[in-house]
Amino acid sequence: MTVRAASPESGVSPVAEPVARATRPRQAVLVEPGRLELRDFTPPHPGPGEVLLQVRCALSCGTDLKAYRRGHPMWPMPAAFGHEFSGVVVEVGPGVDNFRVGDEMMAAPTAPCGHCFYCDRGQENLCPQAMQKMVLGGYSDFILVGAHVVSCNAFHKPATLGFEEAALLEPMACVVHAQERARPEKFETVLVIGAGAFGILHVMTLKAHGVSEVVVAGRGTQRLQWAGELGADRVIDVDAAGAEAAVASLNNGYGPDLVIECTGQVAGWSAAFARVRRGGRVVFFGGCPVNTALSVDTRRMHYDNLTLLAPFHFRPRDVRKAFELLCSGKLGAGRVINARRRLSDLAEVFGMLERSAVLKCAVIP
Repeated sequence: MTVRAASPESGVSPVAEPVARATRPRQAVLVEPGRLELRDFTPPHPGPGEVLLQVRCALSCGTDLKAYRRGHPMWPMPAAFGHEFSGVVVEVGPGVDNFRVGDEMMAAPTAPCGHCFYCDRGQENLCPQAMQKMVLGGYSDFILVGAHVVSCNAFHKPATLGFEEAALLEPMACVVHAQERARPEKFETVLVIGAGAFGILHVMTLKAHGVSEVVVAGRGTQRLQWAGELGADRVIDVDAAGAEAAVASLNNGYGPDLVIECTGQVAGWSAAFARVRRGGRVVFFGGCPVNTALSVDTRRMHYDNLTLLAPFHFRPRDVRKAFELLCSGKLGAGRVINARRRLSDLAEVFGMLERSAVLKCAVIP
């Protein structure tokens, strides 16, 4: 593959529809933390079972932001960047019979092997192949989708679903997996800690399943406003006076039945453990930085009969359920995407994420 540095366009302007692709295909590469390059590249021809996709939308992601800030242990740099995407099939490899040129596709970027120790036990989310063969390069004009994904976690995008919402398949699968583990009941009060995109996707999914009261505790006036507009029954500013009392008053003073932590910070994990009611459940959804630890009061853990869950990634059945939820129209999950930029403006996208000025941004080649 031949690459060369490309100069980004000046200026930033939102775009509502996909723009014509560049004469020379481009791919965003994370060279080192804080340094992105938009390079020309030659899209590969798909091999057996593979599909070449013309990207119609790639979405910004909190994991991408963390990788941009400090790198990622599973993505050796320089690395093609971006893993939430949807697009149109432009070439299929030998043996592909479930997609053809011109089909619109939505896919998760990973898939399990199906026969390892973890897969045999229904824990496909822990399959080593999932991370080792992750499809990266969503911030591109074209992306090669591996045979393992094409055969397992790729779907025909229905015409009723836009490319932006279709690109939410991967984060929605993570949410589905977490809530399958937590099993929220309709009569419960659920506290979501963190008013970012994942927190709000949890809110949307909980409300779609009829949970009676969903409360978001977080920071930032704008983010809390978005959380309220997108489905939270109540929002609590954790920095405001009376925030602790407001959380303690939930559920007639018993506290939340279920707490879902979405900040990925140890302080958030500690707060989730502290705020759940006796007999309640905590979902540690956000991954914390490496070499961090959580201190747990063992007496409270035991005598308050708490259940602590730390769901990671997703299984094929979670991807299927996420696909069905998105296609049903019950969620309106596309509302979490509140900015659009061109691929050439990718640096600005990460600037907006750093400032918490956007929930999710659609990057449109």
